[in-house]
Amino acid sequence: MKVPPIWKQDVDSDAFTWAEIAWRNARQVFRSGQGMSKTKNYTPPLGKGATSEYDKTIRRWTREMVWRNAMLDLLAPKPGEAILDIGSGTGSFALMVKRRAPHAIVAGIDPDEEARGIALAKAEAADLHIQFGKGFASDAIPASADAVTSSLVLHQMPLAEKVISLAAMFEALRPRGRLILADYGQQKLLMRLLFRLTVQRLDGAADTQPNADGILPELVGEAGFIKVVERLRVPTVTGSIAIFTAKKP
Repeated sequence: MKVPPIWKQDVDSDAFTWAEIAWRNARQVFRSGQGMSKTKNYTPPLGKGATSEYDKTIRRWTREMVWRNAMLDLLAPKPGEAILDIGSGTGSFALMVKRRAPHAIVAGIDPDEEARGIALAKAEAADLHIQFGKGFASDAIPASADAVTSSLVLHQMPLAEKVISLAAMFEALRPRGRLILADYGQQKLLMRLLFRLTVQRLDGAADTQPNADGILPELVGEAGFIKVVERLRVPTVTGSIAIFTAKKP
């Protein structure tokens, strides 16, 4: 896949916008032409449900704006930073980042073509210049991003893929880069029951159980990250969603 420029040239002058100059000096954050060249198992954004219903479902059942706004505040994107959203789905968080920091270089990557199409349409409708590539975490270019974000992705993966994806997130970051991760974390009491009745019925128990058992902080640390901290836990009718931050040394 050839990644097109994500900022437009000012056709009325020879000058480029500040953002385009930043883009020209930045590296792409995912590999051209790689994307789906590797055969991997993955669960579509809504598991057994229709991808077209993803945004509505997440908004209704997960208190989406509570944890997404918390993620955005913890990310605190800055002008000129390269920010990669891994498992970007329908693009909701990438759009929020771009609105918060218009001069940041924002990209998303996801293996689901239908979700990617929705993300591209949303960005175009909002007149926001965001790259959305087709691929997996391992398709990110090493040391290309100042920050990596990911939300509601890892719980859908087999344990081995969780490990591989976190290692790829680590590799994608530049030194002292930061990770902001939101996903279903350790589930206790009522949250465990709700998680079992909703998420595990939709996505299956085998892939989701390690999350419910609280394995995420351990896996993040084993990937090489330091300062792994659970910042917030948001109870929902589908179980509790935790937000973790970590840094690359």
